[in-house]
Amino acid sequence: MEKSRRFWIGVASKEHVQNGKKIGICQFCHGKSLPATRLHKGDIVIYYSPKLVMDGSVACKQFTALGVVTDDVPYQVEQFPGFKPFRRNVAYFEEACAVDIVPLLPELPFIRNKQSWGMVFRYGFLEIDETSFEVIARAMLGRVP
Repeated sequence: MEKSRRFWIGVASKEHVQNGKKIGICQFCHGKSLPATRLHKGDIVIYYSPKLVMDGSVACKQFTALGVVTDDVPYQVEQFPGFKPFRRNVAYFEEACAVDIVPLLPELPFIRNKQSWGMVFRYGFLEIDETSFEVIARAMLGRVP
């Protein structure tokens, strides 16, 4: 029986997402292994960026990237001395545009508390339902891949 694809959101600054897109990778929660092991080839990854840069104070509040996992297992790299994050390879949809989250909130079932909606992103990585994925994909791509 074929495994159905799953839908994941990673949380990272827009700057970090853009860097990952350039090299075709994703990493979550500062490179921890567990999130990377939960993904399977064919799963969808969406990034939500609360800020423009990691240590900055300028808010972004956008979905900033959408792609498909292309490898079978996570791998570890030495990004710089002492930092060895776990990654997955992703084919990003280059035509996907960043979209503000606020107008989408009423249509996103994975966000149950619409007043404190940001809390759902506090752990940096989460699985979402297919309906939420479709809402986000239509906003970013104009279609569901």
